[in-house]
Amino acid sequence: MNHALMLARRGLGRVWPNPSVGCVIVKDGLVVGRGHTAPGGRPHGEPQALAMAGDAARGATVYVTLEPCSHFGKTPPCAQALIDAGVARVVSALTDDDPRVAGGGHQMLRDAGITVDTGLCADEAQQINEGFFNRVNQGRPMLTLKLASSFDGRIAMASGESQWITGPEARRNVHMERACHDAVLVGAGTARADDPSLNVRGLGITHQPVRVIAARMLDIPLTGKLAQTARDIPVWLLHGASALPERREAWGACGAKLFEVDEINGTLCPQSMMQALGSAGLTRVYCEGGGSLAAAMLRADLADHVSGYTAGVMLGAEGLASLAPMGFEHLADTPRFDLRDVRRLGADILHRWQRK
Repeated sequence: MNHALMLARRGLGRVWPNPSVGCVIVKDGLVVGRGHTAPGGRPHGEPQALAMAGDAARGATVYVTLEPCSHFGKTPPCAQALIDAGVARVVSALTDDDPRVAGGGHQMLRDAGITVDTGLCADEAQQINEGFFNRVNQGRPMLTLKLASSFDGRIAMASGESQWITGPEARRNVHMERACHDAVLVGAGTARADDPSLNVRGLGITHQPVRVIAARMLDIPLTGKLAQTARDIPVWLLHGASALPERREAWGACGAKLFEVDEINGTLCPQSMMQALGSAGLTRVYCEGGGSLAAAMLRADLADHVSGYTAGVMLGAEGLASLAPMGFEHLADTPRFDLRDVRRLGADILHRWQRK
């Protein structure tokens, strides 16, 4: 099962809206087949593992990180493929929350006389497909908030100078985190100030996350990197009803995909933004700020994970804070997270947290 989990992790950021599933087929103590969900979500891991195993799948044990599907979608059910291959036993980490499956795959297997065991490495499998389950159960993707700051929590000098607070090792790790998410999200202020590319660079990786910008008025320069590359790497824009028609038309002409979301008190509603991204199929979103967007997501209790990159430099109170005002009056009301791990990246520290 650990082997299957490793395979499943390879698909993160590449298989949405599907879950990333790993499958390993074992017979007589030997691995005879293995596979994981392919880019774009098809084919699934089980048929790829069965194709590798061939006739050796008959009488074999199958380890799979999520319940085999039981419904007809773009491909036939994986449960039926396992039945047709004549496997003897299926060990499944988790039952699929998708109402189209929800135990139906396991029942199909049992009805065909196949032994089914569930729950092995369930916590690990749950973490891998947390985003998929979020989308199924809450209608929104999992959100990872990235905060890269000085030791005293600043992201830029008062002048706006910010390159570079953290070192190359930390920046490389950010690209690795981008690569295992479906999309990268920033606010309009960050897009205007930094003119970012928001792509994955320097890792030898060909796939790219969707680039999402929360811009209520669509007031982002059409001469910037995002507009100029929107036909090469997807750009999605979350905007409000108040965005001018000519701005919508101009961004559409650049190749961007536009989503109108709700506004609250002159800002975009965080819940509406996340629901729109979930409806569009995203399961894992990596939010890189800036401070206003990050604070809005925290206030709305939408941050599932926080990746904090902290440098050993002090900018002082005049520097730009990593978070905009949060509006909390009592300590008990503030968002809290549990520490997952801490590690050194060159001269910086990465500390990762998850919601309580």
